[in-house]
Amino acid sequence: MRIFVKAKSGSKENKVVPPPLKLISEAGVEEYFTVFVKDPPVQGRANDAIIKQLAKHFSVSISQVRLLRGTSSKIKVFEIIGL
Repeated sequence: MRIFVKAKSGSKENKVVPPPLKLISEAGVEEYFTVFVKDPPVQGRANDAIIKQLAKHFSVSISQVRLLRGTSSKIKVFEIIGL
């Protein structure tokens, strides 16, 4: 399963907010998750924290969550393997 994520780093708490927030792209309107993490976007620490939060949210292991696009962007695409 592929999901769109809007990253919010430097937050007070770690949490995942599921859709109905929408993102308009060239392919049309896409639903996306908003993920809040405490870690700053330095040396991939925020991306690692987002992966951990998504794994916890979907009840899968960390190795089943893969960042496909958006390493240095606030809008990211993740693949959740096994869902």
